[in-house]
Amino acid sequence: MNTFSKPLACIALCAGIFAAGCKKEPLNNLSNEETRIYVTQVDSSARFQGYKTFSIADSADIIEDNQFLGRQLGPYESGLIAQLSQSLQQRGYTLVPKASNPDLAVNVSEVSNTSTGLFSYSDYWDNYGLYYDPYYWGYPGYGYYPPTFIGSYSIESGGLEVDILDLKNAAANGNKLKLLWSGLVRGEDIFNPANAPAEAKALLEQSSYIKATN
Repeated sequence: MNTFSKPLACIALCAGIFAAGCKKEPLNNLSNEETRIYVTQVDSSARFQGYKTFSIADSADIIEDNQFLGRQLGPYESGLIAQLSQSLQQRGYTLVPKASNPDLAVNVSEVSNTSTGLFSYSDYWDNYGLYYDPYYWGYPGYGYYPPTFIGSYSIESGGLEVDILDLKNAAANGNKLKLLWSGLVRGEDIFNPANAPAEAKALLEQSSYIKATN
């Protein structure tokens, strides 16, 4: 079942990339900040005002060359998780422990590969969705709805992925944890702890519809 009937993708390039356009070979003179691309996708049927509580993973999934290596919590991950949590609370959601049956789950993943090209999210989830551990959220045996979004990637330097899942309606969705929103960050120096708050803010700022009230 395709839950992303009309996927919405937003790609934001830092404004500085345009300022660099007057330089000789501008793509060779970008700062680390200017290389970062922020991509967000939302399920067009999602109504975020119907959710009131959320829980966020206490660490990040580490994926290298399509292999799940475990979870990690360092200065970067701590800063990112703290900023995501703060931003969602500012938008009216209440942070609760995962044992308290939250309406929404927020996952954080760090993905690194040496390949470039085109990818399909549906293939990505089918092949590499193993690291989304349903036991973590208390839904053993529950699957995920794969979105159908195709894009390009170049992630030799790594990438950040943040996903928001629907826990509230898991049973009504046929024992599936539905992906409501996904955010990606690609570029240089992503995992610098100093950059974590800005990256979390940038993803959510271009997704103003994620809020608990109208």
